[in-house]
Amino acid sequence: MKLSERKKKILQIVVDDYIETAVPVSSKNITDKYMKDVSSATVRSELSALEELGYLTQLHTSSGRVPSPEAYKLYVSELMVKDKLSVKELNYIKKIFTEKSGDIEYVIKNAVKIISELTDYTSIGVPAAGTDEKIEIIKLVKIKPDAALVLIVTQSRLYKDNYINFPESVSEERINNASDMLTKIFAGKTMVEVAETSFDALAQFEEYKEIFYKVIDALKEYAVRNENVFMEGEEKILNHPEYADVDRIKNFLSVVSSNDKMVNILHDDGRDISISVKIGSEENADGVPEGCSVVSATYSANGQKLGTYGVIGPSRMDYQKVVAVLENVGKILENILSNK
Repeated sequence: MKLSERKKKILQIVVDDYIETAVPVSSKNITDKYMKDVSSATVRSELSALEELGYLTQLHTSSGRVPSPEAYKLYVSELMVKDKLSVKELNYIKKIFTEKSGDIEYVIKNAVKIISELTDYTSIGVPAAGTDEKIEIIKLVKIKPDAALVLIVTQSRLYKDNYINFPESVSEERINNASDMLTKIFAGKTMVEVAETSFDALAQFEEYKEIFYKVIDALKEYAVRNENVFMEGEEKILNHPEYADVDRIKNFLSVVSSNDKMVNILHDDGRDISISVKIGSEENADGVPEGCSVVSATYSANGQKLGTYGVIGPSRMDYQKVVAVLENVGKILENILSNK
């Protein structure tokens, strides 16, 4: 059913007021503060209609109304007045991203920190998996007589946390030759393609096969590695009155402490998403804790997906601020990285 303009206005007032006060909103409150030219009886009638339509709930017969998950969804998509960040906030985002803009790992990790600081909610981020990125360079750096660091440069990042061992008799020249050959063989391929390489296909490189096998094993490990989840400000959920309840806190912590659950919640299904809203207890909410909302955005630069970032907080969150922060972080991040 399409809502009348008056119903939309009243619903917007209820959501705005409840976000600000955490107190159920009554018809008297609406007429006294926002709609003095409309009778209390008319507002009561509209509130009852909105409740029947599933947009409002009443905790007690004598209390005011609170928004339902459907109300929050409609609020974000249609009713909310978009917020604007201050010049100071915009400059802060630019400053953080510009400081080490050549280090994409630093940049995407700091997106989570910035989002939490500016929204005052728990922020989460899942960088895009690098398995579809094409390899540009494979470099082995000898760090000990019998060990080398495997450096893998792709289109947008550097992988550098894997080591291989070999006999001390292997010279640095041989290691460098192996690096050059690996780059020639695998440049332009994705990690998934490399992981599917048969060892038989490398039989011709008998002299280097021991090194090659170990490097391919390292690449296979990257190809199947679980996505990292970055998080900031977990304790900020305690700032909200809804989370004075111990069971709610436990439920929240059980979700945010699980990488698998957070990856599932932020999963974007490959769609080109600007802003996504998922609300706990809503159907198909992908495991969002009851009483919580997750607002997220998927960021890209130069056609390369960087990951999905957002906030998790009470359903009664400041959506205006959250959406403004997510949109501006995405725009500034894309602009900086696209010019690198």
